[in-house]
Amino acid sequence: MDAVRVALLREVLAGTEWLDTTRRFAGALRGSVVAHGGGLLLVGTPEHEPWHLAAHLVDEAAWSGTPELAPTLVRHGAGPADPAHLAVGLGRLTAARRGETLLVVAPEVPGGGGEPAELLTRVRDVRRAGATVLALGAGGGELAAMAHETLAVPDGGELDLDTVQHLVSAAAGENPLPGSRGRGRWRDRLSRLAEALTAPPPARW
Repeated sequence: MDAVRVALLREVLAGTEWLDTTRRFAGALRGSVVAHGGGLLLVGTPEHEPWHLAAHLVDEAAWSGTPELAPTLVRHGAGPADPAHLAVGLGRLTAARRGETLLVVAPEVPGGGGEPAELLTRVRDVRRAGATVLALGAGGGELAAMAHETLAVPDGGELDLDTVQHLVSAAAGENPLPGSRGRGRWRDRLSRLAEALTAPPPARW
């Protein structure tokens, strides 16, 4: 979904709670990573790895001039033969420290046993280490209780998780840094956006 489609979606959602809700959550995400100078970790579940959200956040980091938004994608099945941006495994969560931010994307509430339960244990350790935890997904359960900020996307609701991720990533990149509200900066972003919309589609992660 490109910036034009996101803008159209926002028009459709005008008057609903989704715009304020996604912007609030995106503001918490952006505020956390900018305040601490970066260190954004992004992890999903074994069945759902949010590589698409990772790619959009990388784009928003570049377009908004906010490199702190570019995440490290932490994968359950990462292997040494994977490309560098896909080769970070769950062990990275063990190394999380105060000042870092962990965004967990979980379409279903973890905790039913197996690897999702392991994910909860790792998220708990990340929080105990002093990192900020944000949760995006089904909502409820132990994950929501551990998170500093949550955005629940109920299954079968008005919007699906993929659409909400687009809204969150776009909102995270739209708030300029203090002192950067100038015509030149706005024109620069419009120029980069135009180039992105007319460029060939990027290779799939």
